[in-house]
Order: sequence, then structure tokens, then C-alpha cells
Amino acid sequence: MSFTQRRIGRILLGYFFRGLLLLVPITIMLWAVWTALRYLDGIIPIDIPGLGLLTLLAIITVAGWLGSTFLYQPIADIGEDLLQRIPFLKTMYGALKDLVEALVGNKKKFDQPVLVRIGTGVDAERIGFLTQRDLTHLGVGEEKVAVYLPHAFAWSGNLIVVPARNVTPLDARAADVMKFVVSGGVSKVDDEE
Repeated sequence: MSFTQRRIGRILLGYFFRGLLLLVPITIMLWAVWTALRYLDGIIPIDIPGLGLLTLLAIITVAGWLGSTFLYQPIADIGEDLLQRIPFLKTMYGALKDLVEALVGNKKKFDQPVLVRIGTGVDAERIGFLTQRDLTHLGVGEEKVAVYLPHAFAWSGNLIVVPARNVTPLDARAADVMKFVVSGGVSKVDDEE
């Protein structure tokens, strides 16, 4: 094989890998969106593609509108009271409600990004979100705090309790820090606009 053929081969291989870098993330994102839309469209099975999804969006919007009217509160109180009486559902409902409110509700909890030193004598730190400063209701003591540590490439994480002195607040937007952690540190934290 001549020098020119090897050079052309390296150039083509370089273009191939550059193409992979460009197309793989876009393809995975499009596949994920397509799969999610197909799943959501299938929740309300209607023969016309997309109409199930539109119906689902309409139902959610109407439920949100009803939730802002005076009729909602008495019905919600009755439903919530009923759920609070069933042991397993009480725990699941409470946890899911708090999680949804922490992510998108009025009580956003993942808004305080921090660096956490897990132990003494350890130079490595983890990025997380301070979720509670006072854990006396758990009998832990006033000097400890709760920190949520999201996993990279997943929507899961761990909750840890550490001494407050091991937590350093980060000067960055919470959304950018979450993107940074979930991407495995590949995404860049954007400057404030």
C-alpha cells in the first residue's frame, strides 16, 4: 500500500469518525423523542396518528385549568385524604408528589447546586443539590444536611447526609449544573445571559 493510499484512508477514516460524532447524538435524541411521542400517542389509542397525543395534551391542559379553579380544591382534598388512608399508596403518592413539585412546581428543591466532600481525607468531591438544611426531624442533628447526587446518563441519583462543613455552594445556575452532571461532565456550564 502506497503512502498516498494510506493518507487517503486516514482522511476517509477521520471523516467517518467526525460523521459519527455529528450523527450519533442527533440520532439518539431523535429516536428518544420519536419513541416518547409514539408511547404518549398510544396512551389514548386513536387510529389517526398524533390525535392520541393531542387528546392527552388537551386532557392535561384542562386538568391544569381545573386545578386553578375554585372547584378543584375540595375534590383534591377528598382525593388526597383518601390516598393518605391507604398505607402503600400514601408513601408512593407523597414521594412522587414531592419529587414532581421539587422539579417543576412552586417548591423547587434542585435549585442549590453544591460540591460535596464525601469523607475526611478525601480530595475527590461530587456535584449535587442541597435539598434540606435541617434534618432534626430525622433525629440526625443540626450539623448535617441532605444532598441529592444525580447519576450521569440517567435520571436517578442518591441522597446522602453529610456534615454541613463538607458542602460548598456552587456559583452556577441549577439547570446548567444538572445538565453538566447528567452528561457525565461533558456539557459546559453556560455563562449567565
